[in-house]
Amino acid sequence: MLRIRKATISDIGLIRELTFKVWPQTYTPIISREQIDFMLGMMYSETSLQKQMNEGCQFILVYDETRPVGFASYQEIEPSVFKLHKIYVLISQQGKGAGRFVIDFVISEIKKRDAASLLLQVNRNNPAKLFYEKLGFTSIDEIDADIGQGYFMNDYVMEMKV
Repeated sequence: MLRIRKATISDIGLIRELTFKVWPQTYTPIISREQIDFMLGMMYSETSLQKQMNEGCQFILVYDETRPVGFASYQEIEPSVFKLHKIYVLISQQGKGAGRFVIDFVISEIKKRDAASLLLQVNRNNPAKLFYEKLGFTSIDEIDADIGQGYFMNDYVMEMKV
């Protein structure tokens, strides 16, 4: 049975552990190993994760019984508009409802805060786009964000009205 627990600073090690299990499998077919390493250092260092939490990102951990199987983070980016910054589930758990479970949880939480929409970004070559579309997200923009050292995030911006 799946359950969710809100993460704290003390969970940064677990978030990093899950990241290093999911990211390479997810992104190796999409971006170079060098870009993966750069992005992991930029977004998932202990310092970066602590800064994200301190700046209002709510991280949540997903458990299957007692085993951690994923995490997500979300934040209000402007009044009534929230962004799902991260959602990652172990490959072994994908296709079993964990992703939908996480998004349903996030939606229920942001509705309590009078959310009107939930945004996310997904790499334009990531098959997860189809998953998001099945849940009701629609593409509203394409961006090419320069993240440094010659690397770009080539993403769709997707939105779900809540």
